[in-house]
Formats: sequence, C-alpha cells, structure tokens
Amino acid sequence: QVQLVESGGGLVQAGGSLRLSCAASGYTFTNLAMGWFRQAPGKEREFVSGVDWSGARTSYADSVKGRFTISRDNARNTIFLQMNALKPEDTAVYYCGARRFGDSSVIVTTWEGYDYWGLGTQVTVSS
Repeated sequence: QVQLVESGGGLVQAGGSLRLSCAASGYTFTNLAMGWFRQAPGKEREFVSGVDWSGARTSYADSVKGRFTISRDNARNTIFLQMNALKPEDTAVYYCGARRFGDSSVIVTTWEGYDYWGLGTQVTVSS
C-alpha cells in the first residue's frame, strides 16, 4: 500500500504563491509516477500536473502552464507543486495521486489512471 500525505495548502490573495508537498511511503518511490489533481465544489476532479519516476518528464493542464511547476525529490520520497500567480479559479482541494501499476515513465492525465490518493489539502485564493 502507498500512503500519501499532502501539505502546504492555505489561504492566499490573488497573485500570491503557495508550495504544496506530497510525502509518499509504503512503496519504492522511484517506481511511481505521480500527479496533482484538484477538485472545486460542484466540479469533477481535474488533472493539474504530473511527473514521471525520474522527474525528467512533466505535464501540465493548460490552465496552469507557466504558473505552476511540479518537481520531485526521490531521496525524500516527496513531490512538490510550486504555484505562482494564483487566481481565484485555482481555489480547490488539491490531491496527490500515485500510479503504481503501469509504466512509471508515462504521465497519465486522468484520475482513473492513479491507484492511490492522499486526503487532499485546501487551497483558497481570494480576489
């Protein structure tokens, strides 16, 4: 079993920054492709960003390109999401997902492609 714990959410004004972290345990971290998703009230969970096992490949939703940066530290079993120039529409619960089954060099952009999830961290951006 893979356990994921997100942290770093909070309340920030529009234009501000936050850095989310997701710590993983219970499995060999370098065998996992990882991703960030978010879910706003009344909306479906949507892909934000993903990273392959090495950190060399990344993917972003169009809505966050140029503002968000995903990275991973395999020595610390942790991924990060640096979020800059935040907008009110970024307000959501942000979830970290791990993909255990399948090629860990492939980034999957659908939530069904992930096998494990954290409990989420709330990000609120005020206007």
